Amino acid sequence: MADQEPTNGGNGSTEGGTEPQVGILAQYIKDLSVENPSAPQVFQWQVQPSIDVQFNISVAGAGESVHEVGLKIEVTARSDNGVHFVVDLTYAGLFGLRNIPDEALQPFLLIEAPRLLFPFARQIVSEAVSNSGFPPLMLDPIDFTQAYMAQLNAGQNFANGNGGGEPASSETPSEA
Repeated sequence: MADQEPTNGGNGSTEGGTEPQVGILAQYIKDLSVENPSAPQVFQWQVQPSIDVQFNISVAGAGESVHEVGLKIEVTARSDNGVHFVVDLTYAGLFGLRNIPDEALQPFLLIEAPRLLFPFARQIVSEAVSNSGFPPLMLDPIDFTQAYMAQLNAGQNFANGNGGGEPASSETPSEA
C-alpha cells in the first residue's frame, strides 16, 4: 500500500525519529525603543556621528524541546554636539529542537539561531532609524562564531542562559 503514511520504524527520517530536527516556530519583536533626544536641533547639525553597536544573545527554555533565543541590539549615534539617536531592539525567535546532541545545542543556540534572526533585526533597526528622520543604517554582519569563541576563550559560562556576557561592540562612522 504505497499510499500509507510511513511509520517510525524505518530509517529514522520521519517525525519522532532519531534524525536531528530544527524548526523556527516564531519570530517576533520582544522589545523596541527608539529615541531621538536632540530633535529638532539634531537635523541642523553638520557633523558625522560615531555609531556604537552592541549586541547580546540570551537563551531561555520555552517548553519541551523549545528554546527562545533573543538577539539584543543597541545602537547609539553621537557626536560632540550630543546624541543623535538611540535604538534598542530585542528580536527573538522560538526554535523547536529535537535529537540535537548536547555538544551541538549551545553552538546552535548561540551561533546559528542568532545568525538566522540577524537579517530581520537588521531591517527593523534600519527602518527605525529611517523613521526617526535619519538615513537608513545598515548594520554590518555580525560574526556570531567569533563572538562565541571569544566568550569560550574568556571562560564565560553559557549554561546560565546568558549567551553574551559582556556585550560585543563595534564603532563605525555613519551617514546620518
